[in-house]
Amino acid sequence: MQPEIISKYFTLNEEQQRRFDALGALYAEWNAKINVVSRKDIDELYVRHVLHSLAIAKVCTFEAGARVCDIGCGGGFPTIPLAILFPEVEFTAVDSIGKKITVVREVASALGLTNVTPVNARIEAVKGEFDYVVSRAVTDMKTLKGWALPKLRVGQRGSLPNGMLILKGGDLAEELAAARLRCDIHEIGDLFEEEFFDTKKVIYARR
Repeated sequence: MQPEIISKYFTLNEEQQRRFDALGALYAEWNAKINVVSRKDIDELYVRHVLHSLAIAKVCTFEAGARVCDIGCGGGFPTIPLAILFPEVEFTAVDSIGKKITVVREVASALGLTNVTPVNARIEAVKGEFDYVVSRAVTDMKTLKGWALPKLRVGQRGSLPNGMLILKGGDLAEELAAARLRCDIHEIGDLFEEEFFDTKKVIYARR
């Protein structure tokens, strides 16, 4: 599936379209050097990584000037697709693995994204507060809660009150119960029709 899958679900301007079009070649090039996307997934980049990341934008739209932190950003998902879609939002992409942050930095630079700040650190060492925390299956919800809630400031800088927006899959009943977290579960299969999303979810929780 090619970049047009994005415009199937989102209205893009020319600059956004150009940047999304460029992602395929950029990630193919970087993945050959540093394996940040599984080899079997690189051909499905636009569905399994780009569109998957953008499910967050179907649940919550961020206001200009909002501060968003991606915990365990890996090679840049969901940060990079969200930063393309929301060019006036500030994204801080955090990962403890330096080579992954290198990919985020170089991809953002190649795209001309000035709203992405890559940080090579553990989240506990990151200073400041954020309006939203995003993440994609980096750890269990109880651990994420411990990392994210201290970083969130009270308020509302988007269509939902400030909080966590986490991409997860499968049966989450036990995990969410262990986290003692009140949350809303959004089925991505209700947002996008591709079969890949049938078991995928966006978990929204606030302080």
